[in-house]
Amino acid sequence: MTRPKAGQEHWVGGFHAVTSAVRSEQAQVVRLAVDRRDRRGRDLERLCRELGVRVERVSRETLDALLEGSHQGVAVRVAEGAGVRNEDDLEVLLDGAGPAPLLLILEGVTDPRNLGACLRSADAAGACAVIVPRSRSAPLTAAARKTASGAAETLPLVAVSNLARTLRDLEARGFLRVGLADDGAGTLWDLSLTGPVALVLGAEETGLRRLTRELCDHLAALPMAGTVESLNVSVAAGVALFEVVRQRRPGP
Repeated sequence: MTRPKAGQEHWVGGFHAVTSAVRSEQAQVVRLAVDRRDRRGRDLERLCRELGVRVERVSRETLDALLEGSHQGVAVRVAEGAGVRNEDDLEVLLDGAGPAPLLLILEGVTDPRNLGACLRSADAAGACAVIVPRSRSAPLTAAARKTASGAAETLPLVAVSNLARTLRDLEARGFLRVGLADDGAGTLWDLSLTGPVALVLGAEETGLRRLTRELCDHLAALPMAGTVESLNVSVAAGVALFEVVRQRRPGP
């Protein structure tokens, strides 16, 4: 995953994703294409003009040609990969993250829709960032942004050049590094997740690499009651993230 080159852009559709992209300082919105005349559409046009974003009224057929799937009558042109942070940004984020930050780390997740779904779950669970390796990772494409439903514009996505070094740095910061693995010694439910936590997930087919496994403090499984061997990575991420949320809820 690299920073976008000049002219490397794509369309993002869906009202929530479009609104979040327009409001974001990171998304680098170029223009808005809109085919709706209701109040929400007019409000979005007004916001774009206030922010200096070019607005074009187009036909539904034009939007259908620009985007696959549902666009809800609006689309924006954004720089591909815009908003992706680096290691220096991660340091700043963690310095201001509070006493018990939650991170989601994805290794080898190459499907943009899985990346988008993970961003959405991580945002909902209150994570402070999602971390991916700069290589062998899905880029922040239109499909990822659409699936994230606005989370790609609000939750930092950090691409690091050396994931092993990042895991060592997190250890120095006091993070509990928990890798999800089918052969984990216990389940995620067995761990205390109330302090700083980094959840580490690998690709469905290959799982975590050997070095990544060795750099985790625990390898934990999700309890499986049926016949399937594993969950989709975005589903597993959602389950794991909200186990952290559950443990951190106040009360008896």
